This record gives sequence, C-alpha cells and structure tokens, in this order.
Amino acid sequence: MLYFTRWKAAAIVLTALFVCLFAVPNFLPDKMVASWPKWAQRHVVLGLDLQGGSHILLEVDTKTVRKDMIETLRDDVRRVLRDARVGYTGLAVRGTTVEVRIREAASYDTALTKLRELSLPLGGILGGSGQRSLDVSNEADGLIRLTQTDPAVIERVRQSLEQSIQIIERRVNELGTVEPLIQRQGTDRILVQVPGLQDPTRLKQLLGKTAKLDFRMVDTGTSVEAALQGRAPPEDEILYSTSQPKTPYLVERRVLVSGGELTDAQPGFDQRTSEPIVSFRFNTSGARKFAQVTQENVGKPFAIVLDNEVISAPVIREPILAGSGQISGSFTVQSANDLSILLRAGALPAPLTIIEERTVGPGLGADSIAKGKISSYVGAAMVIIFMIMTYGLFGVFANIAVAINVAMIFGVLSLLNATLTLPGIAGIVLTVGIAVDSNVLIYERIREEVRGGRTPINAIDAGFSRALATILDSNITTFIAAAVLFYIGTGPVRGFAVTLGIGIITTVFTAFTLTRLIVAYWVWWRRPQRVPI
Repeated sequence: MLYFTRWKAAAIVLTALFVCLFAVPNFLPDKMVASWPKWAQRHVVLGLDLQGGSHILLEVDTKTVRKDMIETLRDDVRRVLRDARVGYTGLAVRGTTVEVRIREAASYDTALTKLRELSLPLGGILGGSGQRSLDVSNEADGLIRLTQTDPAVIERVRQSLEQSIQIIERRVNELGTVEPLIQRQGTDRILVQVPGLQDPTRLKQLLGKTAKLDFRMVDTGTSVEAALQGRAPPEDEILYSTSQPKTPYLVERRVLVSGGELTDAQPGFDQRTSEPIVSFRFNTSGARKFAQVTQENVGKPFAIVLDNEVISAPVIREPILAGSGQISGSFTVQSANDLSILLRAGALPAPLTIIEERTVGPGLGADSIAKGKISSYVGAAMVIIFMIMTYGLFGVFANIAVAINVAMIFGVLSLLNATLTLPGIAGIVLTVGIAVDSNVLIYERIREEVRGGRTPINAIDAGFSRALATILDSNITTFIAAAVLFYIGTGPVRGFAVTLGIGIITTVFTAFTLTRLIVAYWVWWRRPQRVPI
C-alpha cells in the first residue's frame, strides 16, 4: 500500500494540481481573468442568497389551457364535418364538452366515425393504460357529444409547463444575466431565480407577457361604431390599441400569419423618422403566406396583434415579397428591445401568473458570504488545531490533504460552472469534517497495529489497507443520501447535495491517494523507528 511507482505518483499529483487550478480564477480580480483563455475562465457562480437578486414563482393559467383545448376541439369538429361534407347545426361548447347535431340521419354514422378519429390515445404511461383524449358519445336526435378527459387536460398542462420553461429560459438568457435558475415546481408552477438582478420590474414584464403575435386583416366593411353597439360580424372581434388613448379596431378572428413562423426579430431605428422599431423575418412558410396576403390586400389595413392588443395597423401599400418587415408604434428603445426578445423567444402556450416575488438585496448577500467565511475559518482552524494536537506530524499531513480537498471542491464546482449557495457552503464545511474523519480512522487503525506489535512501516501500511473498507462504507452511504437529496430536493437543498457529493468524491481521493502518497514519501525519506502519532 505504501509503494508508488513514479508514473502513479505523478498522476496523483498532476490530477490534484489540475483540478485545483480551476479554483484559482475565483480568488483573482475579474480584469486579470478576462485576458485568460475561455476554458480557463470558469468560476463558481454565487447563488441568489449570496449575491442578491430576484426570486419569482409563476403559475400556469390552467383555465386558459382548458379554454384553448375546447376551442381547438370545436374548430376541429367544424373542419372534420366540413371535409366530410356532413351537414350539421347547433355546434356549441358546454363546459368541457363540444356538442353538434347532425342534420341528416343518413350522414350520422359517417359523422360519428370521423369525429371518433379525433380521440387519440395519450402517450407515455397513460397511453399504455388505454386512456384517450376524448370521450365521444352519441345521443338521441342526431346529437354527438365530445368531452375532454381529465388525463388529457393533465397531459396538456404538463406540456404547457415544459414549453413555458424553455421559452422562459430563452427570454431570461436574452437579458444577459448570469446562471439563472429556472425549474419546475409541482404540477403547474415555475420557479425563476436570477442572481444579481436587483430590479425585477423588467423581468416581470418579460415573463408576464404571453407574446402571442398574430397578423390579421382589419374589417373595413363594418364600422367600428356599429361593432361597439353589438352589431359586429361573428367572424370579427373588437381589439384595442396599445397606445394611449385606446383606439378600437374591428379585426378578423382569422389569423393570416402567426408569430410562430418568425425566425428573427431585432430592435432598430426607422431611417426616415429615427423612431425605434422592431424588424422581423419569417421562415419559408411564413414568408409565402405573408407575400400572398399582401398581394391580395393592397390598399387595405392589416393589424399586428400582440396578446390581443393592436400594436400597429398599417395600410398595405405594396406586396411584401421578401419575407421581412418592421413593426412601429410609439416604441421606446427599451420597449423595442423587449419586444424583440419576446418575439425571438416565442409565445407562451398559456398565461403565467406571478404568485410569489422576493428580492434579495446585495447587502444581505454580502452578509451571508461574511458569515459563511467566518464559519468556514473557525471550523477549519478548530480542525487544524485538533489534528495537530492529537496526531502531531501526521495531523499536519492530514491538514495538508484537507486543504487540497477543499481546493479540489472549488475546482470541480468551477469546472461545472455550478452555483454556490449558503447551504452549499455548509456542505463544504461538513465535507471538511468528513475528510478529517477518514484520516482519523486511518490513524487510529495505525495505533492499533502498533499496539499489536507491528513495526512502524508495517503498521502504517496495515492502517491504510484495513481502514479502506470502513471509510468506503461510510462515504458511500453518505453519497447515497446526497444523491437522494439532489434528486428529490429543490433550490438550496440541491446546492447542499451537490457540494456534499463532490466533497465525498474528493475526500476518498485525497484520503487514499494523496495522504498515503505524502506518508509514503515521508517513510521513504526518514525510515522511522517509531510512529509519531
């Protein structure tokens, strides 16, 4: 156990040195590190509780999800019956059910067969149990009912949540913030933590907007005044402008081109008026649709609608064939930039409601760091003193190994660009105790071997080899606990689990390679006649 070949000793030292070097940027000024290569600029990111920032808990509007599902189902029923050339009447929504009455009895079976094709098996585990998206029932007098199943609604909410998380990540990353934490909470909530962001107002504006962009035609055949008096055509709706005072527009419900077909959106300035604008570009499908719409409606106004509000309603002067255009409408530089961020990130599948909001000031974060440092220094000093007083020179060896162990923890955290929180600091402090505990087991085993009559070299060798199983057992069980905490925990609990898990791995490495290497070289150099413990 005490014999090391040269290549093995070199591998141990180089591994420890390589990992520790990644911790160096954390203790140097940012200006100095900025000139280094990108791969060498990795550092530990301080969490919300250490540098301050914004904490927002969002909830998906499940009512809107259900409403969108039932409206989509109604449109699908209309489309299926129209394509099958089946006459119908009384198409209506009743809660979570769509009802339709077939006019001719001869067409009833055909309609029922076609509508049952809308009921699809649900994927995943539910799909294996035979769950379907719709219950289709035939009633008397040619009535057919299509009812959404609860598993289908649950699945759609889950999909909306996952899609919302991806869109929120893109929006927050566009702000240029450092390592935001965005994760799911429960079945319909999303936690957003942005360290370093002290003013959450702009973040809330970005997260609160659904950013559903549509291009629709303005109905000029009916006056807005008549529509406001209740005489609006059923295929139209009244929408108001975003500018003040609010201007009503009679807009067709039919969407000509959706914002989902945008490939890019960038803020800019109008060359003629120098006003802030947002330039956009469509994909191939969207460009083709937009070109067709503008060719067929020259001289007519069309509305650019964002979240059911009209941003702008320009008149189509000439066909737009290049698949790009611009949006203008009383923008400021920041609002134009924010709108471009929203459009690039995409529309949320459902509105999000802010149900919890906290702002952690930088002063509180600095206080947490100071207390964390004090606790770390005090704990480390007590460990150092205890080990030297109890084990003498071997205590010094253990302290060196523990110091390298902590440096390696910071190196691994930097390598992973992990976020360090206050519970994470607690995990590091706990790791110091675990690392020392491993050395204590080894040294106490050496003492027992000396008392049993072994020579110093044989006692040291036996102490390392026979303590291995005990230390591995204790560290593996602790690592399992850390893994469970990481898997089921959230936020700070995960931060604690990460540092504890990394600390256990580095502890096993330093206890059975680095400490043993130091002791082996000391034995080779001194050839001791007694063990100085």
